[in-house]
Amino acid sequence: MTNYNNNVTTSVDVLVVGGGVNGVGVALDAAGRGLSVALCEKGDLGGATSSSSSKLIHGGLRYLEHYEFRLVKEALAEREVLLSKAPHIMWPLRFRLPHQKHLRPAWMIRIGLFLYDSLAKRNMLPRSKKLSTSAQGPLVSDISTCFEYSDGWVDDARLVVLNALAAQDQGAQIFARTECVHAEKLNDKWSVTLKSANGKTFTVEAKSIVNAAGPWAVSFLDRLADIKNPNAMRLVKGSHFIVPKLYDTDEAYILQNKDGRIVFVIPYEEDFSLVGTTDENYTGNPSAAAISEAETDYLIDIVNTYFKTKINRDSVVHSYSGVRPLLEEANASAQELTRDYKVELIGEKNTPMLLNIFGGKITTYRKLAEHAVDKLAAQFPRAGKAWTRDVPLPGGAFEGKEALFDSLSQQYPWLPSDITRRYVRQYGLLCHKFLEGKQSIDALGENFGANLYQAEVDYLIEYEWAMSLEDVIWRRTKQGLRLSNAQQQHLENYILAKQQAEVTLNTKVNNNADTDPVSIPKTA
Repeated sequence: MTNYNNNVTTSVDVLVVGGGVNGVGVALDAAGRGLSVALCEKGDLGGATSSSSSKLIHGGLRYLEHYEFRLVKEALAEREVLLSKAPHIMWPLRFRLPHQKHLRPAWMIRIGLFLYDSLAKRNMLPRSKKLSTSAQGPLVSDISTCFEYSDGWVDDARLVVLNALAAQDQGAQIFARTECVHAEKLNDKWSVTLKSANGKTFTVEAKSIVNAAGPWAVSFLDRLADIKNPNAMRLVKGSHFIVPKLYDTDEAYILQNKDGRIVFVIPYEEDFSLVGTTDENYTGNPSAAAISEAETDYLIDIVNTYFKTKINRDSVVHSYSGVRPLLEEANASAQELTRDYKVELIGEKNTPMLLNIFGGKITTYRKLAEHAVDKLAAQFPRAGKAWTRDVPLPGGAFEGKEALFDSLSQQYPWLPSDITRRYVRQYGLLCHKFLEGKQSIDALGENFGANLYQAEVDYLIEYEWAMSLEDVIWRRTKQGLRLSNAQQQHLENYILAKQQAEVTLNTKVNNNADTDPVSIPKTA
């Protein structure tokens, strides 16, 4: 259960503002180098852009057209690093690019795939190839040729949570649903005011602040006293929807559209297909982003152009939108903007430092974090070297999904195989935390629907910062795809009841303790 920590360290080397993938990546790297670290996130961890991606670990084949060779090379190298670090939530995926003669010519595709194969070393991912389609395949009959290549898939929201868990294991303090409302320089440190979900405020002193606020990175700077921002950012909305699966095989598709954009169709949660993304300039609150009717129709039209199975608006079972903060480029369209990142350090040793992170993509989050902490570490003589490359994320220290499935099946023979497989790909070894000691399916407690049991929900609340229905069924799991409205309401009532019970317990603890409850933020 979420605890109140009566011994919160209120003075740290590094305060990370923003609990998306870049923020938790920086917190993990810095804490592992021996720096004292705190991270605050005003909402749920990964609750915005980082859980609204296309869920791909990829080099970005289309970025080659914009000559972004450094970004592509770095991302390609990171694919296999990440696949090795978290085999439970990431796995290789083959992509097929149907060839349309009136769009990108075959020679351009061949050159691009040759570069894609050659820019970085590959150990587990096979080379690209050309293949002919069959009449039994999912594509419409006038498509006869595909080009096939390798990339990877990731559960993006769980990637964020696992990095936060790993950072906490290294000593970082993780303050979810805690907003940074003000910061000012006092002598050689920042004095930062944080506000928790219950409206209470407390102060943290930090030698450095890392601005990893994503779409809010620029607006966050307005809360810092005496800080000017010369950087221009553009917010770009990308939307996806989920439909019943369009085909029964395991490959993904990358579809070319006449306007030059591409759309992915990806196998998703065994019974569905994930379709996206769009690229639209966006203004307004990033939290309010949602798919528009025009975006929905755009994606439907592309799917229906390529696949035998036709869809319409009624086919959509779920949709989501994320806002990406991209570096501004004059006269560039939304899809042409670079997905590269910028890490900017302001300040010197023995003065309050500010490190800004602008841009980036999920595939390169670890390298971005490494670059960021390298800049910070130069100001902290005791800081260690970069270390995250070969260390598994929590739950990922196992050899292959099938081997783990067999091990869990032997240890928990009463657990149905479909549930075991889901636990393997969502939790890896972490599932022992809520399975260990159980002797039957009944020991997991109430089934809230779709085999989402009480023991799993309790684990997510106690250890993974889940505090709402959406946290549980859309970010920590994807069981929202299978739960009815009535089941969701029942589960939400359960979560709210647990929170109320915890508040009551902590109120009693604080009333009996000689401490100030305002200065006691939540940690996991």
